[in-house]
Amino acid sequence: MAAGNPYTVKWGIMATGGIAETFCKDLLCDPKVRDAHDVRHEIVAVASSSSKKRAEEFLKTIDGAFDAKTYGSYPELVADPNIDIVYVATPHSHHFQNAMLALEAGKHVLCEKAFTVTAAQTRKLVETAKAKNLFLMEAVWTRYFPLSIQIRKRITSGEIGTVYRTIGDLSFNSNAAEGKGLSFADSHRMINVDLAGGAILDLGVYPLTWVFQTLYHLQPEQDKEAPTVVAASNKYTTGADENTAIICQFPRHNSLGVATTTLRAHSDPENDAVPVIRIQGSEGEIQVFFPAFRPLKYKVVKKNGESQLVDCPIPGDPARNGWGHGMFWEADECARCLRDGKKESATLPWTESIVIMETMEAALKQGGIEYPELITTDVYDPKSPLNTGNQ
Repeated sequence: MAAGNPYTVKWGIMATGGIAETFCKDLLCDPKVRDAHDVRHEIVAVASSSSKKRAEEFLKTIDGAFDAKTYGSYPELVADPNIDIVYVATPHSHHFQNAMLALEAGKHVLCEKAFTVTAAQTRKLVETAKAKNLFLMEAVWTRYFPLSIQIRKRITSGEIGTVYRTIGDLSFNSNAAEGKGLSFADSHRMINVDLAGGAILDLGVYPLTWVFQTLYHLQPEQDKEAPTVVAASNKYTTGADENTAIICQFPRHNSLGVATTTLRAHSDPENDAVPVIRIQGSEGEIQVFFPAFRPLKYKVVKKNGESQLVDCPIPGDPARNGWGHGMFWEADECARCLRDGKKESATLPWTESIVIMETMEAALKQGGIEYPELITTDVYDPKSPLNTGNQ
């Protein structure tokens, strides 16, 4: 790479659903629009587990990367020598086997959250990445927003004093128009236990992200304290959780985090009118507005009544019809880590992903939520139907 040229990362995309589409559209945005001049991204291959044709159709959907190779299976994708890093965008149920498939093939991995279904699976991914000297990161995109970075800096500066409590919620009113059911078919990934469905793993990871990045991540390294967890869930008829509350206690640090999620009510029916995250300290609080996964503004409210509202818009690329969702910041983090030879991100280290997964696992257990062995095993099987698509 010549001096001054941006570091280029070549991406392989595993799966062709909605989240993959959003991520790829962000990869295709000009990094300069977000003031990133040191890295750039190329989509060099896309795979669908259903067919090569589906992968070809996906390239039309994202309106770009038409010279990328297309594959009808995940094993073919990870065997492509032109790929630097694989983005795993499959359902939660598939993450462990799919990420392991990529790691075993010698590929760096960015895996969607929730990282896995169990903490043991996350530990196995980390062990494998370490053993193979590969980069691995959980795709908690919200952590890499300038908004999140600003908030963490304001907390560490002491602007709101000692933080004692973070309360967060991400919920959507998904009640069916009639009757007591939800608006999803039982086979839908949100409530299908075969796909690790339920509110905790799909939505609850976001309020937990705020609990952890404000109460755990900012703890001194020499005094890291995982939380004790108390949780309760209401089950849907499919066996997935539809309504969950999680309390994280950090006794040594005298702080509490509360994360709630439900498919029965909405965090904010007016969509950014009320704070859905409140980070409360001795000298004031920071309020973050809906949605918890993609907030665009926050407010600092001081103990003396002073307040400051801060807008943090996501820059759009004029050449891409103004597109820009915010997932490009986590992609830039991956690129910089690869460029610098780092195997994990300091913003979300492996140890922290493990503790978060342990927290969600504890909540699932206390809520009586159980998933099939096929998706909870921590034994890697390259011929698993989760890798081959033969389900």
